[in-house]
Amino acid sequence: MPWRWGWRHSFPFPAASRPSNSECVTPDFDLILAGGGLANGLIALRLAQLRPELRVAIVESGPSIGGDHTWSSFGLDINEEQRRWTQPLFAHRWDCYSVRFPRHHRTLDVGYGTSNSERLAAAVTAALPPGHIITNVPVVALSPTSVTLADQRVLHCNAVIDGRGQKKTDALDLRWQKFLGQEVELAEDHGLKGPIIMDATIPQADGYRFVYTLPYGPRHVLIEDTYYSDGRDMAPDLLRRHIADYAAQQGWTIRQVIREETGILPLAVGGSITKFLDEGVPGVARVGLAAGLFHPVTGYSFPDAVRMADMIAALPAFDAATIHRATRDHAMRVWNSRGMYRVLNRMLFLAAHDEERRTILERFYEHPDDLVGRLYAADLKLNDWRRIFSGRPPIPPLRAVGTVLKYGLGLK
Repeated sequence: MPWRWGWRHSFPFPAASRPSNSECVTPDFDLILAGGGLANGLIALRLAQLRPELRVAIVESGPSIGGDHTWSSFGLDINEEQRRWTQPLFAHRWDCYSVRFPRHHRTLDVGYGTSNSERLAAAVTAALPPGHIITNVPVVALSPTSVTLADQRVLHCNAVIDGRGQKKTDALDLRWQKFLGQEVELAEDHGLKGPIIMDATIPQADGYRFVYTLPYGPRHVLIEDTYYSDGRDMAPDLLRRHIADYAAQQGWTIRQVIREETGILPLAVGGSITKFLDEGVPGVARVGLAAGLFHPVTGYSFPDAVRMADMIAALPAFDAATIHRATRDHAMRVWNSRGMYRVLNRMLFLAAHDEERRTILERFYEHPDDLVGRLYAADLKLNDWRRIFSGRPPIPPLRAVGTVLKYGLGLK
């Protein structure tokens, strides 16, 4: 069954006892994290570890911290210290993973790990004092030093961080990784030694389609029907049938469905990070997807959220202006460093036709393990890009170059 724990703590001060805006306001907290998702959850954990003197609170509109999600990362995505402090969040780790394409199957000796909402919520609730996690109350307004809740409470603090996810925007040119996954129990052992990150041997539809599989136990596996698409629309019943069909093709009999998860992750083609950040509340720091911090090609957000948490915990001061400036500069620096990844996405989404999207990914997985690892870690070097764009082109060169030039001229 889906994980359903939740916490709801009453705020320790009655609303009537708080001063009006015209009086001198004593902050209720040093820092309020608006939104209890991955990015703010990691910030709360890292501050509890490195800055325990800070009074940190999280406000989440849902019933629990973290929702009901799975987050994964590759072995090279974060450094040793980051692996150490995030270790309690990981439910499963593997030493290798596989990919399957029509022309070749391959196993890469690169680590892979998965964390989940249940572990994040347990870690955050253990790290924060009673009364510092407020759930089931939406945030209706923010300022750099206050949060207004739907129940009319106004919480005051020295700084606010907005981690409530990415809103609809015209500032970024996005495509989507969308999926429906089922965590299932099988009648017999599946026989997998590690995850199958992409099984693209299946019929293609709605862009680039593949199945993603995580083996949690001998008969316990997560199967996701996944698409790299131009649009966000999904047909859940169809994806459920696809999962059942895929399991049958593997010789697996599904005994029961334990839980189900859906997701739509942004993939970046272009846009203006400055305009995107300007859409937020002036002076309020933004993190996670709200700051455009996700891998442009894979949509993974866990490594970026870990790095942002480290950066914030190392700040010399925790006033609103300092945090806002630091998070904005960090988000802009990360976005600007990933321009070539967005060029790769233009090839994938704008230049490629029909099944050529699968061919682009298939050719990429002909490269050595270390290059593949650097792409997932968003750490490709100039020579890596030369290797990626050299050799047999998966799409006609004139079309590829023309697409990139037209996009740069605003003729997309």
